Amino acid sequence: MSSLWAFLLVAVVVTLTPGPATATIIRVATRDGRRAAFSATLGNSVCVLLWGLLSAIGVSSLILASQVAYDVLRIGGAAVLIVIGLRSLLARGAHDEAIEAPRRSTAGWRSGIATGLANPKLAVFFVALFPQFLHRGTPVLPYALAMATTIVALDLIWFSTLAYAVDRGRALLAPRLQRRFERVTGSVLIALGVSLAAESR
Repeated sequence: MSSLWAFLLVAVVVTLTPGPATATIIRVATRDGRRAAFSATLGNSVCVLLWGLLSAIGVSSLILASQVAYDVLRIGGAAVLIVIGLRSLLARGAHDEAIEAPRRSTAGWRSGIATGLANPKLAVFFVALFPQFLHRGTPVLPYALAMATTIVALDLIWFSTLAYAVDRGRALLAPRLQRRFERVTGSVLIALGVSLAAESR
């Protein structure tokens, strides 16, 4: 029972800690609204589950054991974050909401998927976290998936709340201020990408 509460505490802290996913959700909510941001949240959650599954079957451990594989993933992920950030900086502005809503939701989904796949720290996180809460004889795969699902549930709650708050604030902002806010989130994504590319392990 103490391990369960310890895991929940860690999961909450990880969920609330800002990172690429947080910046992406804020960016999408600012530009395209909460529905698109929720699609981005779902896309990122799929990747969280994928990383959890890969960690459970040992693939993430193999990636971390290979410097070349990790570096390829790290540089690729950094490039994706930088490209998403640049698109925010260079975008000209919002389009008609009614016409573009389905397309915006699809774009939000793609942004969430790209951000989740581009984050090798998820592999590090799961490989480092899961063993701490597994006891000898515990079936790894179902427990790892259960923990990953818990993190996804917390992500859905937190990011949906964040998207709603940003969308409500967006409705009160003039278009010029919306663009400035989007540029700020784009700059954050670029900074995260550069940081990821520059780091070593």
